Amino acid sequence: QVQLVESGGGLVQPGGSLRLSCAASGSIFRIDRMAWYRQAPGKEREFVAGINWSIGSTNYADSVKGRFTISRDNAKNTVYLQMNSLKPEDTAVYFCKADVQTLPVSAVGGYWGQGTQVTVSS
Repeated sequence: QVQLVESGGGLVQPGGSLRLSCAASGSIFRIDRMAWYRQAPGKEREFVAGINWSIGSTNYADSVKGRFTISRDNAKNTVYLQMNSLKPEDTAVYFCKADVQTLPVSAVGGYWGQGTQVTVSS
């Protein structure tokens, strides 16, 4: 089993910054990729940013390019999301997702964190 624990959410004014963290633990043989998604009230969950765990390549949703940065700490099995120039439309619950191989012979499975609330409001 794999556990993901997110932290760093909160209330911030428009134009402000927040840094989210997500730590993976449990039966981890290899992390393939980690990503952030978000879900606003009444909307579907959407992709925000992702990072390839071994080579560190990243990709972003168009709505956050230039404002958000995803990074990783391989030693800590932790992914971060630095969010700058926040807008009210960034308000959502942010979820961490990890694609993990738990055993050398197992397939890669997807695991989700519990989510952390980000509210951008004056």
